Amino acid sequence: MKPEFSRYNTSYEGLSPQGENIKRMMFYDYPGWVPVQVSFLPACMNKYKSVLNELKTKHRRLFPQFEKIDEHKPVEYKDFYIEGEVIDCWGCIWKNLHGGMVGKVIGHPLENWEYFEEWKKHLPDPEKDGILGPKDWEGILKDIQEKKKHGIFSPDFPLPHGFHFMLMWDLRGFENLMIDMITEEPRLTELMNIIMSYNKYSVLKIIDLGTEFLGLAEDLGIQNNLPVSKELWDRYVKPGYEVTAGEAKKRGIPVYLHSDGHILPIIDDLIDLGITLLNPQSRANGIQPLRERVFKKVAINLDLDRQLFPVAEKQDIKKHVNEVFNAFYLPEGGLMINIEINEDVSLEIIDYLFSIVEDYCNLPDPEEIHFSKIGLF
Repeated sequence: MKPEFSRYNTSYEGLSPQGENIKRMMFYDYPGWVPVQVSFLPACMNKYKSVLNELKTKHRRLFPQFEKIDEHKPVEYKDFYIEGEVIDCWGCIWKNLHGGMVGKVIGHPLENWEYFEEWKKHLPDPEKDGILGPKDWEGILKDIQEKKKHGIFSPDFPLPHGFHFMLMWDLRGFENLMIDMITEEPRLTELMNIIMSYNKYSVLKIIDLGTEFLGLAEDLGIQNNLPVSKELWDRYVKPGYEVTAGEAKKRGIPVYLHSDGHILPIIDDLIDLGITLLNPQSRANGIQPLRERVFKKVAINLDLDRQLFPVAEKQDIKKHVNEVFNAFYLPEGGLMINIEINEDVSLEIIDYLFSIVEDYCNLPDPEEIHFSKIGLF
């Protein structure tokens, strides 16, 4: 029995082959192929450069269109991928020791609650302030309009990665946050409400701008569990999704959620909150346990095992992809594949992985779909 989608717009009118196929996959309506999203971390792009152009040309079914990397120029790093330190709009200090990969927060502006009253005098304005600079709502509107013009169906993200739970973590520090939750610190509730006000405004704004597909991203799990109990998750984390995903659901807007880590205990909640396309990790959740939670309940953009790629032999890759398809594939849909490549993966394994995925996903000839993209972005 497939999920019920009566609240959503399930029409394919005006969509490109990419847009129609993504929608058919998400709404269990027999997509033409299993969509695939491939991304390379900037560090990987800088390491391999033009060799990636050759790989993409060889695997044209995976990359019907792509921008070539200039062999003679370094790949430009942006935002949190830049080596060094930056301060975000909430006052968190980020440090990056390796350009091309994301750093971590080393300065927690609310490490001591004594700073809270002063910190509240400098809150970011969701209309004006983005995470590392001015909020470009005009640019977001232009992107939404361009996608509609060309029939592209992909999520629009009004908030940065780590917009609620991870943000509380960054502001207070992990140990402090855990103690706050356990001791029911009242100032944590106030902080949570400040964050939720910013986030709700941002989500309602992008809905008003005309998004047809809301995107959210936050790592809610760790390697083999949630970092907090389900009871604490319900009290301190779930409300952040009620004012984001929940607001989209009320208005019939489907929601994409990227979330690394072990999230099995909260998947039912996420579905109830309005997540229609979930991006979980295969290793952290386990293929069979994840199947029990999502199969025929919610579509997934399944993250293939990034921890396997650097150490894998070819037979390991084939076995992994085969296990994924045996567990999740249905002709009706519900499955998309996500592949993220870092600099520690060999070209031989990347090439082999692409060949296997092209065949398993039944990807079309690029000319047949007018060189439309085959994934989300």
